[in-house]
Amino acid sequence: MKKIIAKTAEEVHRILGLACANRELLILATPYLSFESTFLVQEDGAIHARITMGTEAAMYGLRSEDLRIRFPHATRFLEAKTRLLGFGMVEGRRSLRLAIPTILMDDDHRGAYRAERVGRVEVSFSTPRFDLRGGTLVNLSTTGARIQSFQDNLESDFKSGDPILVTIPLSEELKINSPAHVRWTHGRTMGLKFIPTLTDPVLTPLSRWVFQRREEDRERMERPPSLGNPVATPKESRLVLVSSSGELETSLRDYLEGLPPLVRIAPTIAALKEVVPSHPTMLIFHIAGLGLDERRRLRAFVDTLGARQPFILLGVGVEASALMELGSELKAAAAFVFGPKPGPFFNRLIQGILRRHADESGPKESA
Repeated sequence: MKKIIAKTAEEVHRILGLACANRELLILATPYLSFESTFLVQEDGAIHARITMGTEAAMYGLRSEDLRIRFPHATRFLEAKTRLLGFGMVEGRRSLRLAIPTILMDDDHRGAYRAERVGRVEVSFSTPRFDLRGGTLVNLSTTGARIQSFQDNLESDFKSGDPILVTIPLSEELKINSPAHVRWTHGRTMGLKFIPTLTDPVLTPLSRWVFQRREEDRERMERPPSLGNPVATPKESRLVLVSSSGELETSLRDYLEGLPPLVRIAPTIAALKEVVPSHPTMLIFHIAGLGLDERRRLRAFVDTLGARQPFILLGVGVEASALMELGSELKAAAAFVFGPKPGPFFNRLIQGILRRHADESGPKESA
């Protein structure tokens, strides 16, 4: 279970204020997509963040009931639930306005995250007798490091608890010179803990450096494949467009490259019951109007699904905010207004939903 780090308004505002003052790196994440941003200012009951995504991504990708922020803070990586309030203006440029979270939680409850992809970094360290040794960096966290010595027999020169000095030049801008204690040795490898804790001039950029690598690792595990590469779904999996419009079907095919095949069915309960399978399939409901009759018919379709498959609402010629409200009411995976040129975000959104659903469904045992 994740640990609550800040639960009072004063604590939350203080941490977010510091993140804004440092223009800290910020990750905006939904169950299907994530975007990199930057804290700007905290005012008027909201956090302002830099817009780094397109208009479609901001409008449809971030309007999620499960929108979360992740960011580094000292030796921790924090996470909180928020919501998109709209757009603002900071320093003459448009910004995202996000609701201030009520609590901040530790996003890495297992302890300080260790970045394994550190590149070729040569380090130097002292022995308890003040001899200078050299080695390479194996991994690094905000609280310690693992290094590999150029020399053998570390056990003969170091024991657990020994105080040493270590220098780790990560880049021209980020160089760690710190006292540390030996935690363990094994062959030519040694684990170190920074004691005392690194100070802000080094800790803040180091925390950001490690956080970026953790997010890159997470993105590699969670992101949908790039355009042109098929999504890893069962062969019988498909996208089902519930619509009477053949023109919409033709237009959609141009934006679904690399995804399971698209089939179109008539917008009737009977047709829907025939195609709803037990294997992962996503339904795309064509919404041409938001009147009472259309809403009732759509609710009947959703009730027929019985929460077995994810579905999205694809509006054509309807108002975006009303469509998204309906999507939230019906618990749709997403709601999207399909314009003349949807752009690549639409494909990315579909891939994210399919990937998430496949992960939640897990491998199916053969009968």
